[in-house]
Amino acid sequence: MTSTQTPGRADNRPSIGELVSTLSERLSQLIRDEIRLAKAEMAEKAKHAGIGIGLFAAAGFLAFFGFATLITTIILAIAEGLPAWLAALIVTVLLLAGAAILGLQGKKSLEQGVPPTPERAQASIKADVAAVKEGLQS
Repeated sequence: MTSTQTPGRADNRPSIGELVSTLSERLSQLIRDEIRLAKAEMAEKAKHAGIGIGLFAAAGFLAFFGFATLITTIILAIAEGLPAWLAALIVTVLLLAGAAILGLQGKKSLEQGVPPTPERAQASIKADVAAVKEGLQS
């Protein structure tokens, strides 16, 4: 950095204006560098998250077929003592009953989350406004 000498000044120290200008430039550069670093870091994290999501999807896909194979195994085991069609029907009824129970539980859980408004936060804000109004009236 070169500093210009102000006429009438014997030393080479920069003026306040020059210092402020230099500080402003360096602060701007620092902020730009930090933003670039944050972007690079987020891109790296997004890449890893994408790979993780893909691996979870593949695991879910394989688990689905593993579960289907397990169901087939159960049907074949039951078919040792009953006709195959009856074994398949029993397993189908059990699976549909399980799906119905899970569906009803999911519906109940969704109903508890509707409407998606922050009711406690709204009540708290109303109480804060009332307290401020009361304080202003005092």
